[in-house]
Parts: sequence; structure tokens; C-alpha cells
Amino acid sequence: MESSPVSSSSPPSSVFSFDLPSAPHSSDHDQQPSLRTVTHLEQLRVEEKVAEIYRILNDASPHTKTIMMELWRDNHILFLSRGLNQLGPNFRILDASRPWLCYWIIHSMSLLGESLDIEVENSIIEFLSHCEDKQGGYGGGPGQMPHLATTYAAVNTLITLGSDAALSSVNRDSLHKFLLRMKDSSGAFRMHHAGEIDVRACYTAISVASILNIMDSELVVGLGDYIIRCQTYEGGIAGEPGSEAHGGYTFCGLATMVLIDEVDRLHLPSLIDWVVFRQGVECGFQGRTNKLVDGCYSFWQGGSLSLIQTLLPIAEKQTQSPLTSIEHQTLEGNSDGSTSQVQNPENEDMGTEKGDDIGFRFIRMGTRVAAPLFHSVALQQYVLLCSQVLEGGFKDKPGAHRDYYHTCYCLSGLCVSQYSFSKTPNSPPPSRAMLGPYSNLLEPIHPLYNVLLDKFYRAHEFFFGMKKRGTI
Repeated sequence: MESSPVSSSSPPSSVFSFDLPSAPHSSDHDQQPSLRTVTHLEQLRVEEKVAEIYRILNDASPHTKTIMMELWRDNHILFLSRGLNQLGPNFRILDASRPWLCYWIIHSMSLLGESLDIEVENSIIEFLSHCEDKQGGYGGGPGQMPHLATTYAAVNTLITLGSDAALSSVNRDSLHKFLLRMKDSSGAFRMHHAGEIDVRACYTAISVASILNIMDSELVVGLGDYIIRCQTYEGGIAGEPGSEAHGGYTFCGLATMVLIDEVDRLHLPSLIDWVVFRQGVECGFQGRTNKLVDGCYSFWQGGSLSLIQTLLPIAEKQTQSPLTSIEHQTLEGNSDGSTSQVQNPENEDMGTEKGDDIGFRFIRMGTRVAAPLFHSVALQQYVLLCSQVLEGGFKDKPGAHRDYYHTCYCLSGLCVSQYSFSKTPNSPPPSRAMLGPYSNLLEPIHPLYNVLLDKFYRAHEFFFGMKKRGTI
């Protein structure tokens, strides 16, 4: 297994000593005209913008540096709060994504430690109830067809609200039937009736089933086989078999395999290699090989590495066993026709029954590594300096515009980075793990679901208690 770009020793308390990416020179283009593709020039422009930001930081006074590295919490809360109250006409294009807007905004506010007024919370619960289809699942708006993506967003929103009214508003019985209707013969899921089949659909279905405690063998059957087929020669996971590895799909595939307790079937060493080398000279993550850096991958790629920190014993065992590979698992069948599986050394902790309480057990396992698998302090530098907008909100890269999607996932990635040295997700991070003042610290999340950890515990108590009581 290739080593990560992070040294096993503790990282510096700041990244000011980094070798900054140099700006492109015209002579370079003259000498290598064959490299002047659109993608190449865009990459050079992004590197130049990021390098200029880092030069300003390096040349600034200590007081100015401190200000530059602050998380502008109040401005972000103001930006998010305005989005909950009223959105402009430009948002009409997102009419089919309204539960997503609820999730992006409310999850971001919860990360920042901001709570909602009871009136606002009740209005969100009421709105999402109008998005819930009578046959199960949530649509993108009232009267729209149910969709797995907006179902995930709606459920995560209600869990983030966390009240009895929010949690009890979910019709788990009809939602389970909806998930079964979306189940495909391939083992994967469709996003909606007659819709596309991909790893994103698999994750949103299983994440919802797991956190609501409605997972069963019917939902899981054949799912691991499908996701294994999506792991590429590079090690990352594609949206569907035969496609290119992608950061968002890699997180979705990896998290799904954890939640169905089949993560040992993935080839984790190559997956680790692919993800760690997506952190580029800008200090942020790219989503695909040879693509531009994007702040949202602070979570999609950083979150994957956060999960893998708990799974390292499995990856190490696979490294020691040459036969532990995708080809061996999928092509070398057993005598009874089934495929071989690597034994998970953590099964005694996570549970082996499908639908078991894996999300809760996974978070209790913690991590045994001394340092994260990525340069978490560098990632915080990219998010705070290159994605943060002074007026509030986050964007994907310098020159782009802020939006609620990137605000949500930049903050989620910042959170993952801050807690990357913690043995458990809710233990306070050491000072060396933080960039900027300690007031930058966000609330911890459950990395499998991307909801606040205390909200996960609240939902776990609520929905697993329902099952013990024999109620729906």
C-alpha cells in the first residue's frame, strides 16, 4: 500500500511553512505548447489564485494572520438564516431540491452551534410533511414524486431538528416500502421510479434505512456485489460499473459497505491510495483524477479518509494477504458458487447481522491511528482561506460564488479535519489539529450519515427504542 502524503509525526501547528505553488510563467507555455489544453490552463489559473492568497497570508502580520484564519461564524449564520426565511427568484431552478436546501442550511447551522426558533422548526416539519408521498418517500417539493436523494435530505433534516415532533413525523412503514420498490434486481437501487441506478442511490437508501432502524435482508441482498463492481482499477469507486472513480461516489460506496457490514469486500489499500492523492498543491481535494480542486470534496474525500481511519486494521490485513483483492472476491468463486470474503477483524465490535446497529457500533470503535491519513491542517487552510466568503457562506474555489451546497460540505469537511486527530468523534481535538483560534471548532458529526453526533444519538435512542417497544 502506498503511504499517505502525511508524515507519521505530528504536523506543524500551521501550514505557513509550505512550499507555495509557483505561478505559471509565459515561458513555460511557450516551451510546452502541447500542454495548453483548456483543463491545463484552468488548473494553472486556480493554482495561481490560490498561491496568491497564500503569499498574502505569509507576508501578513501575526495579527492579520489570526484574523484571516478565523471562521466568520456570525456572517455564516446570517447568510444561512436568510436562506431559511426567503430565497430569491434565482432559486426556482432548485424547486425539485427543496428538502436539500433545508438540509444544507440546517445542517450548516447546527455545525456552527446555532439552534432554530420553535416556530421555524415547526414550519420546516410541516413543509417536509407536504413533501412526503402517501406511498412512502419524500419528493423535491409538495406533490412531486418521491426520490431517494430528497428522501435522504428530508430524513437528515428531521434528525438534525431532533425533536419528538420531527422524528415522529417520519412514516417508517411506508418509507420502508418505498425503499423496497426502489430496489433493483442488480442489488442496487433506483433514485426514483424508472430512474437511474447508481451508488448514490445505494447510499441514500441504506443511510436512511440504517438511521431509521428499518434495515433488513431484502434491502441488503446483492448490494455489496454491485458496489464491488463499481470499484475501479485506480481504487476509487465510480457511480456505476465501468465509469470513472469519483470522490462523492467513493464516499457513498464506502459508507454503504460499512453500513451493511461488507466493507472488508472492498480493496481498501488501493482505495486509500486513490483518495489521499486527490489532495493537491492547493491543499484542498479534487473529486476526480486530473480535475480542479473543489471545497465540497473536503467532506466527500476527507470523510472517506475519516471512515478509513477506523477501518485500517482491515486494510492492513488486506495488504498482508496478496489474494485479498477485487478480482479474487468477484472472479474466484467458492465451490458452492458464492464469492470469497475477507474476514472483518472488527466483526465482534460492529455486529454481523444485516440491519444490526452498525452505525452506533462503528462510532464506538473510534480510531487507533496516531495521525490522519491526509494533511488535515492544510485542508483547513484551503477551506478557511480559499472557500470561505467574508460576507458569509462558502464556495468551491477562488473566483466561484457561494452557495448553500458548498457551505454545507465545506463546513462538514472542516469538521472532519478538526477532529481527525481525535480517538473518538466527540473527544476534543488537540491544539495541533486546529488551524486558527480554538473558537473555530465546530460541533462533531457522525461521519457515516453527516449529521451531528448528538442528533444521531437522539435518533438512535428514538428509533431503536421504538423497535424494542414493538412499535412502527
